[in-house]
Amino acid sequence: MTILTRLSPFVLALAATPALAEMPKGISHFTLDNGLEAVVIEDHRAPVVVQMVWYKIGSADEQPGKSGIAHYLEHLMFKGTDKLGPGELSKTVTANGGMDNAFTSYDYTAYFQRIASDRLPLVMEMESDRMQNLRIGEDDWQAERQVVLEERSQRTDSDPGAQFSEERSAVQFYNHPYGRPVIGWRQEMEGLTRDDAIAWYDAHYAPNDAVLIIAGDVTAEQAKELAEKYYGPVPSKPDATRKARPQEPEQRADRRIERSDPRVAQPVLVRTTLAPERNAGDQKQAAALSVLAELLAGSPQTSVLARDLVLTGKALYVDAAYDGLTVDPTTFGLSLVPGPGVSNEDAEAALDAALQKFLEDGPDTQQLERVKTQIRASRIYAQDSAHGRAYDYGQGLSIGLGIEDVNDWPDILGAVTADEVRAAAKLVLDNPASVTGWLLPEAGAASADAATTIPAAATTEEVQ
Repeated sequence: MTILTRLSPFVLALAATPALAEMPKGISHFTLDNGLEAVVIEDHRAPVVVQMVWYKIGSADEQPGKSGIAHYLEHLMFKGTDKLGPGELSKTVTANGGMDNAFTSYDYTAYFQRIASDRLPLVMEMESDRMQNLRIGEDDWQAERQVVLEERSQRTDSDPGAQFSEERSAVQFYNHPYGRPVIGWRQEMEGLTRDDAIAWYDAHYAPNDAVLIIAGDVTAEQAKELAEKYYGPVPSKPDATRKARPQEPEQRADRRIERSDPRVAQPVLVRTTLAPERNAGDQKQAAALSVLAELLAGSPQTSVLARDLVLTGKALYVDAAYDGLTVDPTTFGLSLVPGPGVSNEDAEAALDAALQKFLEDGPDTQQLERVKTQIRASRIYAQDSAHGRAYDYGQGLSIGLGIEDVNDWPDILGAVTADEVRAAAKLVLDNPASVTGWLLPEAGAASADAATTIPAAATTEEVQ
């Protein structure tokens, strides 16, 4: 299993003003009587269709002491129903020339199939079946718990970069569950039971807490008819919706951490600070933060940090990361690998100087327009992927945005001003409560197997 890379969140070509965007051509939206929200994305270039079901529940909704239950249930969802034996859903999809998988994040859990369009009724029938009829056998739950423990061993326990990311998140968040790993803490994963999984399923898996996305060679009328046939009879659960989570208190102090490991070939700096998320009807600040990340490090040649640090030899690599598609406040992150012969202290000082200069000067007007042009081009290319557009709508709706928010996002990005970027930069770059971490090679213990590890600077995380 692999960690999924997030696809572009842009869903339309950029427009000149942030006025409410019309529904894009080929996109339709409806809600069934039982509360299941659905989006249909028509793309008739190939006889293929993607079905995605996103549940508005993730690891950040877990009870303390039960970390990993959301991801554990994701695995158990493939263990069968009254109609399907263990693994039969995936075997059926494969036998019909398709592929399927699932992934869990802090804020959602999603399941998808990609298959020939004439097999859409088949996968809709099977997916709606496991929405209400999951069966977890006595022999299944312990074996699958061992599978997710082994997954943690491979992904996290054997990877110094992943361990470092876990530790930084735990330091970044005093109180919010984003400070816990999606996959779970090992000692808590070891205690998960069949009853825990069933309780999570019974509490949260319901049509009124889910989003259905159908993308590909299908009409809106066909998709709605099939959705009503297969998902319409599934009863809603009044208490299934996400409950309020613990929130962060005000953070006032900088924190610094270091970790050394012989498997690390080069030192890496990662600095994060809390940042606001995208909210329904209020996405301007998130748009400015998105543009800020692109201005700082979106291009390896022309971005601010590439110009000031990489091209001058002070850094081998720089990055800026922001993803506002979260339910609660997320992080804005920066990362850096010092250049040859540059000490860690000098590299960090150079980064601080470059950021301070940007705070004083603000964005270059031509560079700001260049970034907007790049975003526009990225959106045009991204529209070629029905799966990518399905991801955009599924992720957006599952974290609480409305269909209009997803449609309007490119317009809002296109309207970002230099003053808004300045304000965003002051918010996250001039913040007294950042977390700065160094992942370092272990002195005198260089390993032949050592490799440069660059931990993710973003809060968001997904595991399959």
